Amino acid sequence: MRLSIGTARFDYTAGQAALIGLAGQPHLVPYSIASAPEETRRHGWLEFLIKLESNGWGPHLTGIRRGATVAVEGPAGSFVFPDRPAERQFLFVAGGTGIAPLRSMICHAYSTRQPGRLHLLYSARTPSDFAYLTELRRHARAGRLELALTATREMPDRWRGERGRIKATLLAKLVESAETLCFVCGPAAMVDDVPRMLLEMGVDRSRIRIEEW
Repeated sequence: MRLSIGTARFDYTAGQAALIGLAGQPHLVPYSIASAPEETRRHGWLEFLIKLESNGWGPHLTGIRRGATVAVEGPAGSFVFPDRPAERQFLFVAGGTGIAPLRSMICHAYSTRQPGRLHLLYSARTPSDFAYLTELRRHARAGRLELALTATREMPDRWRGERGRIKATLLAKLVESAETLCFVCGPAAMVDDVPRMLLEMGVDRSRIRIEEW
């Protein structure tokens, strides 16, 4: 979902969130911002990745339509890509819609020509649940991103990605050194398991950043 902000300013750091809700609704709900700050400044919109449930958008966005007014507050959160990081190896580990803040960070790194190598391990239930897959594969083909995908549930026979939950052996292929700066965002079980595996590989706790939802 893209929200036009026109000529207004909304300054944020890649990885942060904002609270949104249809204007007039009593509650705002936090969502990670999926666009990079450079995209917002260039195009005048904020992008959010919102999972549609069986009851639709949820009560905070009931009745939303193209052209509706949406309230936005923020930004919020400390799960961000740092300015001028000392590391030159970066690992992003996403589960489901946890790709949203990581997509912002990856696009920001490209826009600012961040030195170093970017790796993404992305887990989703089925192949059809991967968001931004065309874009991510384009980055991978161009050599800008090392991409690994794993589907945890139903998958067709033609699926050529990994199968099952994230394992240490899969992570190890993407951790080139203990001085890798790691960002992990996804379901609670994944956010519990992945940092432990990274620690066992020798990555210092200070280089493991997590966002839970």
